[in-house]
Amino acid sequence: MSRSTVWTPGFWLDIFDELLYDDNQLDYGDEWCLNFNYTQTDEVTKEQRKKGWKVYSHCAYGHFQCGACRKTWPSARVVLLFRYRLRNGRGTVIMRPFGQACRRCQDGEFDLPGFAQKEVEHALVRLFSKIRKNCYREEEENEDGSSASSTKVWTKPHEKSLCEACRLGICCQEDD
Repeated sequence: MSRSTVWTPGFWLDIFDELLYDDNQLDYGDEWCLNFNYTQTDEVTKEQRKKGWKVYSHCAYGHFQCGACRKTWPSARVVLLFRYRLRNGRGTVIMRPFGQACRRCQDGEFDLPGFAQKEVEHALVRLFSKIRKNCYREEEENEDGSSASSTKVWTKPHEKSLCEACRLGICCQEDD
């Protein structure tokens, strides 16, 4: 499957485990797990910071399909929010994908994105780089522009009124 218009948590879990255990992205002997929370925000309270929680927001390229009319569309501004921490040898990542609404239906419903495997791998490799930096004190690797996702080409204007992340004020902020 080259790309999907369907949000598939199991797809993310499989690639997370593959990168973690087969490619040794976090080779420190700690156990890491990926969970999903569809209501979390990028806000980290003082209490959560004390407990070690950190946030990483990633802008990805994904595909959507309207649940009502079945129209599909691509987007280069799909926000993925990751909350993560390492405590007592156990690492936890909580992920939230943000949806977009269908321009045709204008029903206010946010559809969740589907992704190509390369895009999932890229997002998780960037996440693991942040984890190595913030949980294991490794130097962060520099992006040299060789990655397909780091060279963004906006082909159509981003419709903020149809973007769940824009409504919450966290849409690909570094790109605006």
